[in-house]
Amino acid sequence: MDQTSCPRIYVERTLAVIKPDAIHKAEEIEDIILKSGFTILQKRKLQLSPEQCSDFYADQYGKLFFPSLTAFMSSGPIIAATLARDNAIAHWKSIIGPVNSIKARETHPECLRAKYGTNDLKNALHGSESFHAAEREIKFMFPNSVIEPFPSREATEEYLSRHVNPTLLLGLTELCKNKPHNPCIWLADWLIKNNPNKPQIYEGDIVEEAE
Repeated sequence: MDQTSCPRIYVERTLAVIKPDAIHKAEEIEDIILKSGFTILQKRKLQLSPEQCSDFYADQYGKLFFPSLTAFMSSGPIIAATLARDNAIAHWKSIIGPVNSIKARETHPECLRAKYGTNDLKNALHGSESFHAAEREIKFMFPNSVIEPFPSREATEEYLSRHVNPTLLLGLTELCKNKPHNPCIWLADWLIKNNPNKPQIYEGDIVEEAE
């Protein structure tokens, strides 16, 4: 099986920010987010100070646009939201489009930055660039949130190989032998009854020894 088609065992998360220039379109943007298959796990409306903006965009420090960026992002309220779905980071980045809203209207006219943004600074929306950026940014906006580390591919494959595949293989073998009318329900019941992590319950009569 192609590795890209393997199912994930976790739901990816990303941070979305509706910036001050698009805050009046927040309800419309949230509707698009939900219709795009995301779940909004956390959401808050807040206004950042210039110092907080500097911390949030620390990776941009030293660039010519940095003062303008922090001034703009602290100029009014924003909405921060933790979004979840399969492949959330890449999917949200594709929906919002290129950073420069002017160029986005030429190359990606359907994207959200083309629709709601003005230029490369006032571009309406933010999205996390990577797994590590998403983890840092979600903790920044939602300090009390608990973010479990993403499992590595090696750890995922080892878990499946050790704890899932052996039992699943037995179940599929029994499925082929029994050929039930509803194979999905049959397999689900079989897996519940044969869960190796739960003790077997004997349902027969208990024979008491005579004194």
